Amino acid sequence: MEIDFLIIGQGLAGTALAYRLEQLGQTFLLFDQPESNQSSRVAAGLYNPVTGRKMVRSWKAEELFPEIESFYSDLEHLTGRQFLTRQKIYRPFLSIEEQNEWMGHSSDPAIGMFIETIFTESQYPQMRDSFGGVLLRMSGWLNINEYLDGMAEYFSDRLRLEGFDETLLENTSDGWKYGTVFAKNIVYCNGLGASKSRFFSYLPFAPVKGELLEVAQDFDPDFIANRGVFRVPLSKGIYRVGSTYTWHDLETGPTETAKSEILAKLQDLVRVPVTEVKSHKTGIRPATKDRKPFLGKHPREDSVYIFNGFGAKGVSLTPFFSKMMADYLIKSQPISAEVNIARYFKYI
Repeated sequence: MEIDFLIIGQGLAGTALAYRLEQLGQTFLLFDQPESNQSSRVAAGLYNPVTGRKMVRSWKAEELFPEIESFYSDLEHLTGRQFLTRQKIYRPFLSIEEQNEWMGHSSDPAIGMFIETIFTESQYPQMRDSFGGVLLRMSGWLNINEYLDGMAEYFSDRLRLEGFDETLLENTSDGWKYGTVFAKNIVYCNGLGASKSRFFSYLPFAPVKGELLEVAQDFDPDFIANRGVFRVPLSKGIYRVGSTYTWHDLETGPTETAKSEILAKLQDLVRVPVTEVKSHKTGIRPATKDRKPFLGKHPREDSVYIFNGFGAKGVSLTPFFSKMMADYLIKSQPISAEVNIARYFKYI
């Protein structure tokens, strides 16, 4: 079999890039082990234009967010599945000062484009929002498992559900031989697996462990609540809540410490008690030292590339950057310097 690209990993990154390459007429083969693909499949799937304790606009939000909904909508049509939920996010204010600051933000086009409504008094007795809050648009969540399963079905004739063994990869004059496959190029989209590759072990991955709960709670608004933790409606009365961030104890599973932390923060957001914890999951995110993804070509191997390092924001980052990466691969268009792996070549 002769192909243009061998893509390692069918998580959020590999799936998006494969679709972009297909649109450009390229042939490819995907290698993936779904049971090992925890960083994508355990992720919350939230896309949120305003993040962090200080409620700041997400990095490059004005470029990234207009791309998100059209991208996933196209793939819903392609697969005949529904996996994107467009849903506003409500973030309570913690003070009058913060309320006033956001009134000022509303006149800034870069932030105002994401503001639906600013409230200056409590809207919900079930929530701790004494100072009101901001309702954000261009937000929602992706059912990642439904998305990846749908795209795996779509790519079924080009998907190998088996582990990739780099030791079997042979360099040839025309690219790479892997068993009976001859590929002109290879792209590593396999999360932290790329950190073990002989090509990209020098890149500063900074894996982050995150834990999530699914809880039962009797408060059913039509928005995602987000302050300290996010609370995403899955079905009536059931919510996904998280997440923790830790750079330690990466090998341990779900912890009682994280569970207690999430539940405490949820009570700081929603007054209604949790009646049951339905599940407790954990995953290791392929984050990077500077919190920017890794895109680009290996400095010495002309046909070896990486599209990786999206951390906790793969849902919002991969639609935009998969187009950038595909245009670089096929049209020789430049990769933005802030995400190009050339920024780390001095460490090789």
